Amino acid sequence: MSSGPDIVDDKSPICIPFILKCIEEQQRIRQLNLKQHVGSDSGKLPRPFVIGLNGVQGVGKTTLVGELAKALRSQHRLETLVVSVDDFYLTHVDQKALAAAQPDNKLVACRGEPGTHDMKLASAFLKAVIQGKEARIPQYDKSAYAGEGDRVPESQWKTVNGPGQPKVEVVILEGWCVGFRPLSPMEITAKWMAPSRTLQQHELQHLEFVNWQLEPYEAITALFDAFIHIDAEDLEWVYDWRLEQEVNLIREKGSGMTREQVVKFVDAYYPAYELYSSKLRQGVFADKLSCHLRIVVSKDRRVKETFII
Repeated sequence: MSSGPDIVDDKSPICIPFILKCIEEQQRIRQLNLKQHVGSDSGKLPRPFVIGLNGVQGVGKTTLVGELAKALRSQHRLETLVVSVDDFYLTHVDQKALAAAQPDNKLVACRGEPGTHDMKLASAFLKAVIQGKEARIPQYDKSAYAGEGDRVPESQWKTVNGPGQPKVEVVILEGWCVGFRPLSPMEITAKWMAPSRTLQQHELQHLEFVNWQLEPYEAITALFDAFIHIDAEDLEWVYDWRLEQEVNLIREKGSGMTREQVVKFVDAYYPAYELYSSKLRQGVFADKLSCHLRIVVSKDRRVKETFII
């Protein structure tokens, strides 16, 4: 049994009422728009409600989305699908090709940063689910190729909206970079020139390349009906949280990353936090009020304050 920190779910009691309120408001607006249609079923969602969920690494995203899905299914009878952006990483072959095309760019040397996901696959999958069509959920094996990772063969992907299966009514797309939006060249340059933990470790043009790669992610963000951001009061806690996970792995399974390896691992992701977190905190939506929930946690991962944007 792990002797790591206890994970207390103090977030889903905040998230569930927020989600239900957003769904209710969306239904109200759509019913007004469709009031001339006779025989509409106000008890069912007209299409799946899509939630983007961003959480910094180690904050407990997996635990949270599991609790959210369980509550939405059992208590509110909403068929809920949880999908991780990690499952849309490029295949091993395509990741190697990307790294070879940018040999000096450490940001894309391995999976992680924006640009290392197959956003065409992600967009096609989500649009199929939203349209109520049968779709297969991509899966990614992070242990393949000695930890470099690869996509699981399609024959092993699970199916949703298939014959005899209930139709998906709520989709939660979770991930550490979900909702990140590209910055202007001036914003990128200003952040690169300002004091930071990791940005000066990279050439400005390499940061600009990753920023440009975020453009296809916008099509995914545009699908969101609501957004949940689990934020840290201090982003540098990501290093400590990841180290805690590795210490527990060593204790339980006999292997895990050292402190130096953890720093190197998180350093590969941290530039995106430094670039995009401040914009994310301002809100994902320009046209939807009160549909973005930001939860700020303290070092023990417990909720400190919340904001509705």
